[in-house]
Amino acid sequence: MDVRVTDIPLLNWSGDGLAVGLFEDQIALAGELASLDEKLVGTLKELIEEAEFKGKEGSSAASRVGSGSSVRKIIIVGLGKADAFKLESLRRAAAAAAKLAKKERCKTLGISLPVWQGESAQSAQAIAEGAELALYQDVRFKSDPDEKGNKVEQVELLGFVGQEAAVARARQICSGVILARELVAAPANMVTPITLAETATAIAQEYGLSLEILEKEDCEKLGMGAFLGVAQASDLPPKFIHLTYKPDGTPRRKLAIIGKGLTFDSGGLNIKGAGSGIEMMKTDMGGAGATLGAAKAIAQIKPDVEVHFISAATENMISGHAIHPGDILTASNGKTIEINNTDAEGRLTLADALVFTEKLGVEAIVDLATLTGACVIALGEDIAGLWSSNDDLAGQILAASEPAGEKIWRMPMEDKYFDGLKSVVADMKNTGPRSGGAITAALFLKQFVKETAWAHLDVAGPVWTDKENSYNPAGATGYGVRTLVNWVLS
Repeated sequence: MDVRVTDIPLLNWSGDGLAVGLFEDQIALAGELASLDEKLVGTLKELIEEAEFKGKEGSSAASRVGSGSSVRKIIIVGLGKADAFKLESLRRAAAAAAKLAKKERCKTLGISLPVWQGESAQSAQAIAEGAELALYQDVRFKSDPDEKGNKVEQVELLGFVGQEAAVARARQICSGVILARELVAAPANMVTPITLAETATAIAQEYGLSLEILEKEDCEKLGMGAFLGVAQASDLPPKFIHLTYKPDGTPRRKLAIIGKGLTFDSGGLNIKGAGSGIEMMKTDMGGAGATLGAAKAIAQIKPDVEVHFISAATENMISGHAIHPGDILTASNGKTIEINNTDAEGRLTLADALVFTEKLGVEAIVDLATLTGACVIALGEDIAGLWSSNDDLAGQILAASEPAGEKIWRMPMEDKYFDGLKSVVADMKNTGPRSGGAITAALFLKQFVKETAWAHLDVAGPVWTDKENSYNPAGATGYGVRTLVNWVLS
């Protein structure tokens, strides 16, 4: 699909489908829209009345235009209340327009939406993102994809002449989101630690990034006992992935992004039982998927910031080599961990990844992990939890998430709760009591960062959606990529 800007005025545009946005309770046609309705012989006004269209966000309707018109279908999309208008409103409106255009068999689509707060570039980017992400379909594993040739082939943004760079950036970011979606959606027999390493290799080769893959023996030399403890039951080798983007010249900042890379989580000897969602544990590498997606986008955007992308990738399996409940592992910073639950494995892989990353001398570290069900219970499936002892970094992440339309809520770093992780025989246990489980998980990770500004994102909820939601089709969402890119560029 081709997304572009056009200098053709709204009244002169011709094609299969023309989409216009209307605010809630402000649907009286005036100005250019009144002129458009006149040109369409009242079809626009008639559509509003017959569909009882109120302009609510996410709503849409379409109508056939008379045979003598240069526009075959007119589409209206709701923008919600004018005083609540955001970039996300544009993203969702574009998604609604694109999906309806596909349903109405429009190969060409013109989109006319208002500019948000005078920010033409950000508005054009949001519209392009919404259309592209909404029209993405993952049909890789279907023998007979139900496409039937019904595709939107070209989207033109009306009123955004000069914003070609913004549209190009949207497409670069979308390529990263789609990569994350495809990695997270693929089953565990398709995406393995080896596959993740191959994906990182492909990104490095295509965009000129440097890459280091630490094999099991390399990790042993670095004392990564926590990571290797999780990996030891799998027949597949672990892969510690370190992908680096460096700009030309002196970087303005040096940052790191760590993604939890459990390509399948059986729970280990504390096996996940029936009804536990074990069949969805292919998504337990959602953090790594977002990390590699962000790497792909950033490698194309080429900011003046050095960024390290890291994932300790493995499976958590069951075999005669599996770690036992009660075992003690030693992480690469020398801290000892009593394993009281082998199903709390992601934090063990992240522990060694955090120690490794801090030695790189970066200014800030953000990790993303599908870490706890407790976070989903607390915040639901649409919102990620954020933990950080650094107010400045936490503010940066929250500021980056707002224009991205990715919801994040800052959670308390309650140090007293670490008492629940104290062990009689080791420095700490890997899980605490049931209450405050997402907080104690963050406190566990905190033990593996000494001085660097660090933030933890628990993304267990929003990496997947069972139902289509605006520009997110049912399945993997690619959550986190847009926020990470915004953070790096800030």
